[in-house]
Amino acid sequence: RIHYGVLTAGSATLSANKKNYEKEPHLHVKGVGRSTGAVRTFFKVEDIYESYINLRTGLPSYYIRNVSEGGYRQHLHADFNHGNNSLILTDKKNSKNPPRTIKTVSGIQDMLSAFYYLRDKGTTMKVGDVHSMNIWIDDEMFPFRLRVAGSEDVKTAFGTVNCLKIIPSVMSGRVFKDKEGVTLYVTNDANLVPISIKAELAVGSLKASLSDYKNVKYPINFRK
Repeated sequence: RIHYGVLTAGSATLSANKKNYEKEPHLHVKGVGRSTGAVRTFFKVEDIYESYINLRTGLPSYYIRNVSEGGYRQHLHADFNHGNNSLILTDKKNSKNPPRTIKTVSGIQDMLSAFYYLRDKGTTMKVGDVHSMNIWIDDEMFPFRLRVAGSEDVKTAFGTVNCLKIIPSVMSGRVFKDKEGVTLYVTNDANLVPISIKAELAVGSLKASLSDYKNVKYPINFRK
Protein backbone atom coordinates (compact mmCIF):
# COMPACT_ATOMS: atom_id res chain seq x y z
CA ARG A 1 0.00 0.00 0.00
CA ILE A 2 1.36 3.40 -1.02
CA HIS A 3 0.78 6.60 0.93
CA TYR A 4 1.43 10.17 -0.18
CA GLY A 5 1.39 12.26 2.97
CA VAL A 6 -1.87 11.36 4.76
CA LEU A 7 -3.53 10.01 1.60
CA THR A 8 -3.63 6.39 0.50
CA ALA A 9 -2.31 7.01 -2.99
CA GLY A 10 -2.20 3.57 -4.55
CA SER A 11 -1.14 -0.04 -4.48
CA ALA A 12 1.67 -2.08 -6.00
CA THR A 13 2.22 -5.80 -6.37
CA LEU A 14 5.22 -7.94 -7.28
CA SER A 15 4.85 -11.52 -8.43
CA ALA A 16 7.35 -14.10 -9.68
CA ASN A 17 6.71 -17.34 -11.57
CA LYS A 18 8.96 -19.79 -13.37
CA LYS A 19 8.50 -19.83 -17.16
CA ASN A 20 10.43 -20.86 -20.23
CA TYR A 21 11.62 -18.04 -22.47
CA GLU A 22 13.54 -18.77 -25.67
CA LYS A 23 13.52 -22.44 -24.54
CA GLU A 24 15.42 -21.65 -21.33
CA PRO A 25 14.09 -21.57 -17.74
CA HIS A 26 13.38 -18.03 -16.59
CA LEU A 27 11.79 -16.20 -13.71
CA HIS A 28 8.93 -14.06 -15.01
CA VAL A 29 8.62 -11.10 -12.66
CA LYS A 30 5.69 -8.72 -12.96
CA GLY A 31 5.19 -5.45 -11.13
CA VAL A 32 1.85 -3.63 -11.27
CA GLY A 33 1.17 -0.21 -9.77
CA ARG A 34 -2.01 1.86 -9.81
CA SER A 35 -3.38 4.92 -8.08
CA THR A 36 -6.50 4.49 -5.94
CA GLY A 37 -9.16 6.48 -4.13
CA ALA A 38 -9.18 10.26 -4.23
CA VAL A 39 -5.74 10.43 -5.84
CA ARG A 40 -6.99 8.46 -8.84
CA THR A 41 -9.68 11.05 -9.59
CA PHE A 42 -7.07 13.68 -10.47
CA PHE A 43 -4.00 11.56 -11.28
CA LYS A 44 -4.64 8.16 -12.82
CA VAL A 45 -1.71 5.74 -12.73
CA GLU A 46 -1.63 2.32 -14.44
CA ASP A 47 1.93 0.97 -14.56
CA ILE A 48 3.08 -2.50 -15.65
CA TYR A 49 6.68 -3.70 -15.52
CA GLU A 50 7.80 -7.17 -16.60
CA SER A 51 11.16 -8.91 -16.65
CA TYR A 52 12.21 -12.36 -17.85
CA ILE A 53 15.28 -13.32 -15.80
CA ASN A 54 17.47 -16.21 -16.92
CA LEU A 55 17.70 -18.63 -13.99
CA ARG A 56 21.12 -19.85 -15.08
CA THR A 57 22.82 -16.45 -15.35
CA GLY A 58 20.65 -14.20 -13.16
CA LEU A 59 20.53 -11.67 -16.01
CA PRO A 60 17.43 -10.28 -17.73
CA SER A 61 16.58 -11.52 -21.22
CA TYR A 62 13.54 -9.32 -21.86
CA TYR A 63 12.12 -6.25 -20.13
CA ILE A 64 8.81 -4.42 -20.57
CA ARG A 65 7.86 -0.99 -19.24
CA ASN A 66 4.24 -0.07 -20.00
CA VAL A 67 3.17 2.98 -17.99
CA SER A 68 0.37 5.50 -17.98
CA GLU A 69 0.74 8.31 -15.44
CA GLY A 70 -1.65 11.22 -15.84
CA GLY A 71 -0.98 12.49 -19.34
CA TYR A 72 2.34 10.64 -19.63
CA ARG A 73 2.42 7.38 -21.62
CA GLN A 74 5.32 5.07 -22.42
CA HIS A 75 5.52 1.49 -23.67
CA LEU A 76 9.04 0.17 -24.23
CA HIS A 77 10.40 -3.36 -24.76
CA ALA A 78 14.10 -4.18 -24.30
CA ASP A 79 15.53 -7.42 -25.73
CA PHE A 80 18.93 -8.07 -24.13
CA ASN A 81 21.90 -9.73 -25.82
CA HIS A 82 24.47 -10.27 -23.06
CA GLY A 83 26.78 -12.09 -25.43
CA ASN A 84 27.73 -8.87 -27.22
CA ASN A 85 26.62 -6.35 -24.54
CA SER A 86 23.74 -4.83 -26.47
CA LEU A 87 19.96 -4.64 -26.50
CA ILE A 88 17.21 -3.97 -29.02
CA LEU A 89 14.81 -1.28 -27.81
CA THR A 90 11.31 -1.21 -29.34
CA ASP A 91 8.90 1.67 -28.79
CA LYS A 92 5.47 0.04 -28.83
CA LYS A 93 3.68 3.37 -28.38
CA ASN A 94 5.24 4.99 -31.43
CA SER A 95 5.12 2.33 -34.12
CA LYS A 96 6.73 4.71 -36.63
CA ASN A 97 9.97 4.58 -34.63
CA PRO A 98 12.07 1.59 -35.77
CA PRO A 99 13.71 -0.67 -33.14
CA ARG A 100 17.11 0.61 -32.01
CA THR A 101 20.20 -1.44 -31.19
CA ILE A 102 21.98 0.08 -28.19
CA LYS A 103 25.33 -0.84 -26.66
CA THR A 104 25.27 -1.77 -22.97
CA VAL A 105 27.83 -3.17 -20.51
CA SER A 106 28.53 -6.56 -19.00
CA GLY A 107 26.13 -7.62 -16.26
CA ILE A 108 23.48 -4.98 -16.91
CA GLN A 109 20.18 -5.41 -15.07
CA ASP A 110 16.74 -3.88 -15.54
CA MET A 111 14.69 -2.28 -12.77
CA LEU A 112 12.97 -5.50 -11.70
CA SER A 113 15.80 -7.97 -12.28
CA ALA A 114 18.13 -5.78 -10.18
CA PHE A 115 15.88 -6.26 -7.15
CA TYR A 116 15.81 -10.05 -7.52
CA TYR A 117 19.54 -10.14 -8.23
CA LEU A 118 20.17 -8.37 -4.93
CA ARG A 119 17.74 -10.66 -3.11
CA ASP A 120 19.66 -13.63 -4.49
CA LYS A 121 22.88 -12.12 -3.11
CA GLY A 122 21.15 -11.11 0.08
CA THR A 123 22.21 -13.99 2.29
CA THR A 124 25.71 -12.49 2.24
CA MET A 125 24.58 -8.89 2.84
CA LYS A 126 25.83 -7.29 6.01
CA VAL A 127 25.77 -3.83 7.53
CA GLY A 128 28.27 -1.55 5.83
CA ASP A 129 28.19 -3.34 2.48
CA VAL A 130 27.97 -1.28 -0.70
CA HIS A 131 26.68 -2.86 -3.91
CA SER A 132 27.03 -1.27 -7.35
CA MET A 133 25.59 -2.21 -10.75
CA ASN A 134 24.33 -0.74 -14.01
CA ILE A 135 20.55 -0.63 -14.53
CA TRP A 136 18.53 -0.10 -17.68
CA ILE A 137 15.77 2.45 -17.00
CA ASP A 138 13.34 3.66 -19.70
CA ASP A 139 15.64 4.18 -22.69
CA GLU A 140 19.06 4.58 -21.09
CA MET A 141 21.52 3.06 -18.65
CA PHE A 142 22.27 4.41 -15.17
CA PRO A 143 24.92 3.50 -12.60
CA PHE A 144 23.25 2.37 -9.38
CA ARG A 145 24.56 1.91 -5.86
CA LEU A 146 23.00 0.87 -2.58
CA ARG A 147 24.35 0.88 0.94
CA VAL A 148 23.34 -1.42 3.80
CA ALA A 149 23.12 1.24 6.50
CA GLY A 150 22.07 -0.86 9.49
CA SER A 151 19.38 -3.10 10.96
CA GLU A 152 16.21 -2.08 12.77
CA ASP A 153 13.04 -3.58 14.19
CA VAL A 154 10.09 -2.43 12.07
CA LYS A 155 6.42 -2.58 13.09
CA THR A 156 4.05 -4.01 10.47
CA ALA A 157 0.44 -5.18 10.25
CA PHE A 158 1.75 -8.70 10.90
CA GLY A 159 3.92 -7.85 13.91
CA THR A 160 7.44 -6.53 14.46
CA VAL A 161 10.27 -7.91 12.37
CA ASN A 162 13.99 -7.22 12.22
CA CYS A 163 14.98 -5.59 8.92
CA LEU A 164 18.04 -4.50 7.03
CA LYS A 165 17.99 -0.75 6.37
CA ILE A 166 19.06 -0.17 2.77
CA ILE A 167 19.72 3.22 1.20
CA PRO A 168 19.88 3.30 -2.61
CA SER A 169 21.48 6.16 -4.48
CA VAL A 170 18.86 7.99 -6.58
CA MET A 171 18.87 11.01 -8.86
CA SER A 172 18.06 14.12 -6.86
CA GLY A 173 16.18 17.01 -8.39
CA ARG A 174 12.90 16.59 -10.27
CA VAL A 175 11.50 13.66 -8.24
CA PHE A 176 13.62 13.00 -5.16
CA LYS A 177 14.68 15.60 -2.63
CA ASP A 178 18.27 14.39 -2.35
CA LYS A 179 20.55 11.60 -3.54
CA GLU A 180 19.95 9.44 -0.46
CA GLY A 181 16.31 10.38 -0.01
CA VAL A 182 14.98 6.80 -0.25
CA THR A 183 15.14 4.19 2.52
CA LEU A 184 14.14 0.56 1.99
CA TYR A 185 13.57 -1.97 4.76
CA VAL A 186 13.74 -5.70 3.92
CA THR A 187 13.43 -8.66 6.27
CA ASN A 188 16.79 -9.55 7.77
CA ASP A 189 16.55 -13.19 6.72
CA ALA A 190 16.93 -15.36 3.64
CA ASN A 191 13.66 -14.04 2.16
CA LEU A 192 14.61 -10.34 2.03
CA VAL A 193 10.95 -9.40 1.63
CA PRO A 194 10.44 -5.63 1.22
CA ILE A 195 8.59 -4.40 4.30
CA SER A 196 8.63 -0.62 3.97
CA ILE A 197 9.88 2.13 1.66
CA LYS A 198 10.21 5.78 2.63
CA ALA A 199 10.99 8.50 0.10
CA GLU A 200 11.50 12.22 0.55
CA LEU A 201 10.25 13.76 -2.67
CA ALA A 202 10.88 17.16 -4.17
CA VAL A 203 7.30 17.89 -3.08
CA GLY A 204 6.03 15.95 -0.05
CA SER A 205 6.90 12.41 1.01
CA LEU A 206 5.89 8.90 0.03
CA LYS A 207 5.69 5.70 2.04
CA ALA A 208 4.93 2.13 0.96
CA SER A 209 4.17 -0.63 3.46
CA LEU A 210 3.62 -4.36 3.05
CA SER A 211 -0.09 -5.21 3.09
CA ASP A 212 0.04 -8.88 2.04
CA TYR A 213 2.48 -11.64 1.10
CA LYS A 214 2.33 -15.32 0.17
CA ASN A 215 4.48 -18.27 -0.94
CA VAL A 216 7.70 -17.06 0.68
CA LYS A 217 10.37 -19.75 0.80
CA TYR A 218 11.17 -19.43 4.52
CA PRO A 219 8.96 -18.47 7.50
CA ILE A 220 9.18 -14.78 8.45
CA ASN A 221 9.80 -14.19 12.16
CA PHE A 222 7.11 -11.61 12.92
CA ARG A 223 6.85 -10.93 16.66
CA LYS A 224 3.61 -9.74 18.23
